[in-house]
This record gives sequence, structure tokens and C-alpha cells, in this order.
Amino acid sequence: MRQALGLRTGQALTMTPALQQAIRMLQLSTLDLKQEIQQAIESNVMLELDEDAAGESPDDLAPEMQSQDGGGEDHDSGEVSDLRVSEDNIPEEMPVDADWSDIYDTAPSRESGGEDEEDLAEFRRANLRESETLQEHLRWQARLAPFSEWEAEVADYLIDAVNEDGYLENWDEACVHFRETMGLDPRRIEKVLRVVQDFDPPGVAARDLGECLTLQLHLLPANTPGRAAALALVAKHLMLIARRDLGALRRASGYDEAELKVALALIRSLQPHPGRPYAAHESDYIEPDVFVTKHQGRWKVSLNREASPSVRINPHYLAMVKRADSSRDQVTLKTHLQEARYFLHSLQSRNDTLLRVAQCIVEEQRAFLEYGHEAMRPLVLRDVASQLGIHESTVSRATANKYLLTPRGLFELKHFFSSHVQTVGGGVASATAIQAMLKRLISGEQPNQPLSDATLAELLQKEGIQVARRTVAKYREALGIPPSHERRPL
Repeated sequence: MRQALGLRTGQALTMTPALQQAIRMLQLSTLDLKQEIQQAIESNVMLELDEDAAGESPDDLAPEMQSQDGGGEDHDSGEVSDLRVSEDNIPEEMPVDADWSDIYDTAPSRESGGEDEEDLAEFRRANLRESETLQEHLRWQARLAPFSEWEAEVADYLIDAVNEDGYLENWDEACVHFRETMGLDPRRIEKVLRVVQDFDPPGVAARDLGECLTLQLHLLPANTPGRAAALALVAKHLMLIARRDLGALRRASGYDEAELKVALALIRSLQPHPGRPYAAHESDYIEPDVFVTKHQGRWKVSLNREASPSVRINPHYLAMVKRADSSRDQVTLKTHLQEARYFLHSLQSRNDTLLRVAQCIVEEQRAFLEYGHEAMRPLVLRDVASQLGIHESTVSRATANKYLLTPRGLFELKHFFSSHVQTVGGGVASATAIQAMLKRLISGEQPNQPLSDATLAELLQKEGIQVARRTVAKYREALGIPPSHERRPL
């Protein structure tokens, strides 16, 4: 094998620590950004919160951050201006070759699944509503029931097998388990189950939907109107009830239309998921990143300063750095200053990019702000990237987990992006606008004559939207609207 020396020319992108931090901060959500700022302030003596700028309201900053139709192009925030004034006499490059990990604890990467899962679990625990679980509620009642020792053990096993919806899972496995371990036949186990099924909430520990509804009907007084008919329908014709086929129900059950309506109304009043009220719910609090307001006929875009606390360089420590000194403390201060510059530049870059992207989206979707979802224009990442002269991945990061507060409500920035569909006149319409049209057409349909997908496609054709029936079905399913036969009332 022969060895030789040669020269090659090429281009490569080097991801410096500052660039990596800027990219990572751009895609942070509001909550993550606040944590990042807090961590930086605690780790770097040169950084501090700007209390004066924190007191400003979004309305005070609005003139500096108008949308494109307002003619404003100066997007520099207050804290950045303060930074520039205070650094006039400081050289841009400090004579310190600092490693990023010397100043900041490296944040866990998104590929490290273990720590991410632990953080997610901690977040869920912090945001879950603290209330009594279904199992705790059932075990409290079991302790009050006159169970023998073996019955209490069976009851505890069955309660543990009740899922979040309140249904008993793995009944056959439970019978096999107690037959092998305690020599109990299924009839004795079912006797304990009947007691558990009498617990609150009504219908709990049922093995299927029919049994759940039957348990709830049995708890009603015997003279309840429609009770007998409802029990018969649940026992024999549950599939016909699900199909909402009133004619087939009348023929199969022998009840007249008046009796069926009373019985079906009673069935609809029951709870098909008795365990749902005891399920833990997360508290979802969303803080907008960007505000959109209309002032004197113009739409203005401003950043939410509460979502991004103002940070500045501490003037006391900054004055100490100006002394020409190579002591260990001075080296540390200079290193902290350099890293503080990186951080503030990344924060400024994030705010500027987010504001520019939001302005572009507002400019493109001004018709939506004026008239609603049916006026939504088709928009993709490439359109915004080409207008702003940035990469599509930058637009994607800037819109990830960011929210825009408009007079029409709070929306994620990605809500304003949608594909397009050809119109009859040769133009295009956004998928979001078509979904809004479908929602309007379905909400105005006759209850006894729901519109089929083919009919909806014809109605959209008359409004100038050229879509196939399968496209209508896809959009309808995305809206969570059932098909026409399921929308027909009983």
C-alpha cells in the first residue's frame, strides 16, 4: 500500500458553541426559555434581570414591533439597546479561550431518553390535579363492606384490575388465578364481583358496555319511565342502538316509536365510562409568545415580555472587567462576560427571528384575522423562509411550541400553515379554510337528513372548491365529525 501527501479544498459548516446555543434557544417553548434564562443567571455572575424593562407592558413596546403593513422595521428590544450602550468600550473578542462547559452545565440532549422521561414524569406529577383515584375510592368502600378474609383478597385483586374507564379487565385470568391459588370456582368469585359492582360510581367493574349500562339501569326505581324497555334493548339490541337505526330497532324489539324514544333517552343519560370522573387531568396553561392587535386599521405584532424576561449585563461587574489585570478573578470575570455576550446575542436572535416570522405570518394571514378560518390562505414553511431569506428549518424551529394571541383566540404558530387545494377558477384554497367550510355546512344540515361526503363535495364544488369525496372524508375525520349515518338522530 503506497502512502502519499495531497491537498484538498472543501467547505464545511462548523457549529460553534454560540451557534449551537442560538439554534437550541430558538426552538425552546416559553416555559423552557424561562428555565434557560434562570439557569444562565444563576451560573453567570455577569447576567442579571433587568427590572426596569420587566415592568414595561406589551403596549409600551408595540410601536417598535409593528407588522409589515405598519412600516416598522426596528425590532431591537430595550434590553439589547442597553447592552450595546454599556459595551462601547469593551473589545468584541476577549483574550480568553473558554470552553462552554466551564461556565454552563451542559443541558441534557433530546436523545438522552432517561433524563427526558424523568423530567416529563416530574412535569406531569406537578400538573396533575390531586384528587382521589378510582382505585382508592373503591378500596375505601371495600374496607367498609362485610367481606371475609378471602373475599377481601378477591375484591382487592378485582379492584386492581379496574381500568381508568371503570371497566374490569382480564376476568378470565382472574378466575384462573384464584382457582389455581385458592381453589375458588368462578361462581364464588362472581359473588364478590357483584358486591364490588354495587360500589360507587354506578356501573363500575363491569366487564363490557352492556353490563355497565345494565348495572346503572338496575339502580333506577322500578317505576322509572322506559326502564324495562331500556333493559331489553341493552341486553339484545346494543348494536342497533350504536347504528342509530330506529326502524330496525322498532322491528326487532316490537316497541312502538314513542316507547323507543323514552327508552333511548334514558340510555343516553347513562355514563358509559364510569371511571372517567376520577381520572387525573393535567392543568394546561398556555402563555402566548406573541400578541397581535389591531390599532387604527393596522395589525401590529409585539412580543410578550412576560414570556421572555429581560436580561442585561451587571454594570458593577462590568466595571471591574475594564481593569487591565490577569489575575485569576479577572480571567473568570472576562470568561463570564464572553459567555454572557453569547447568551444575550442568542436571546436577541431568538426574539428577532420569532418576531419576523410572526410578522410574516400575520401579513400572509391578514384575511383570517379579518374574516375567520374560511379566509385562511395556504401557507407552507418555504413561503415564509423565502420571504425572510432564512432556511426552512429556522422557520420550523421558530414556530415550534410558540403561540400567537389574536382577537380571534390563541393559536399555535403552526396552525397558520396548511396545504392547498385547487379551486374551480384555477386558484388555490387552504385545507384549513376547507375544513371550516365543512364545519359550517355540517352544522347547518337538517338533523333528519345529514349530508353525506359526496353531497358535501358537491356543495363545495358549487362554492368553487374542487375536492374529491375521499378528501372530504379525510377532512371530516380530522375535525372529529362522524359520518352521516352516525349523525342521524335516533
